[in-house]
Amino acid sequence: MYGSEKVPDDSERTAFRKAEKKYKLYYDDTYKSSKKKKQPKPVDLSEVLDFKSILESYNQNGDLPPGILSLQSDPNFPVFSLESRPGFYFIPGALSLEEQCQWIRESLTTFPQPPNRTNHNAFYGPINDLFIAAKEKKVLVEEGNGPNSLECKCNPSDSNGDVHGWEFYEGHTVSSRGNACKSILASVLLRKLRWSTLGLQFDWSKRNYNISLPHNKIPDALCQLAKRMAAPAMPKGEQFQPEAAIVNYFGIGDTLGGHLDDMEADWSKPIVSMSLGCKAIFLLGGKSREDPPLAMFLRSGDIVLMAGDARECFHGVPRIFTDKEHAEITPLELQFSHGDDLCFLEYIRTSRININIRQVF
Repeated sequence: MYGSEKVPDDSERTAFRKAEKKYKLYYDDTYKSSKKKKQPKPVDLSEVLDFKSILESYNQNGDLPPGILSLQSDPNFPVFSLESRPGFYFIPGALSLEEQCQWIRESLTTFPQPPNRTNHNAFYGPINDLFIAAKEKKVLVEEGNGPNSLECKCNPSDSNGDVHGWEFYEGHTVSSRGNACKSILASVLLRKLRWSTLGLQFDWSKRNYNISLPHNKIPDALCQLAKRMAAPAMPKGEQFQPEAAIVNYFGIGDTLGGHLDDMEADWSKPIVSMSLGCKAIFLLGGKSREDPPLAMFLRSGDIVLMAGDARECFHGVPRIFTDKEHAEITPLELQFSHGDDLCFLEYIRTSRININIRQVF
């Protein structure tokens, strides 16, 4: 992370780390000193599993690549699994275009709302209506508690010990008051939004669920969707009970390093993971970082289930594609091309959203 650290060469990297490096976004060095737009380095995608193509081939002639199984014959709800990764299920195109748009809207407007927590809470506290504020070009300003609080001197507390909070203001109001207060554009905060938590709140510092934190139940529509999608991975006779969800927000160059989701009580119950927006590469490794991972494309509308043994497999996202050729979001662009939806279009053109829903107990 820091310049003084030794950067490991390939002989010192795990198999998972090598795969992350292979697919990560890098830019062509020749553009560093040029005024030309930076160009991504080409990446070899020939070994990436493409379940969209697999589904098309399967529907046409019933053929499947070696090691891939079909669990259901319903063409409207195809479910594939991997022989080498028991408990992993891939449902390509599981969400309709209308459902994708619905959950993109919810992920940006509703899910980051307090009492749900986001990565911004630690510094700014609860933030209301971030997406609306960004759309209206507002500025988040540090302020005190008095009527002239906008004229603060940037101290975290005044002489009486009153803690300053943060409030949104019109941009012209802030500029007319000078630079007395700390401030940040709402649009910048939106782009720096990395996660929000629904239902039972996950405490990232302690890596557990804190049932004492205020929270709302997961929206019923999302619960019903998760229950329906989780069915292929559930033990016979049992129904998935959504109790918590984490929404991840990816921008250009963002990655999610290899990790395990191991904070839930019963790993036989799946994590239901929904992809929205720009296409990504997903790495599914084994129970050791030394196990070479499988790479696969995740597109908007795809759903992945991880249960049982698959819960013990390292996984991550080393790359999202935001260029027009590879992002594959034309249907979403058409859906979001009118009126108030243009703000969603502007965001999703260079972003991916992942909603992963869990049964905690």
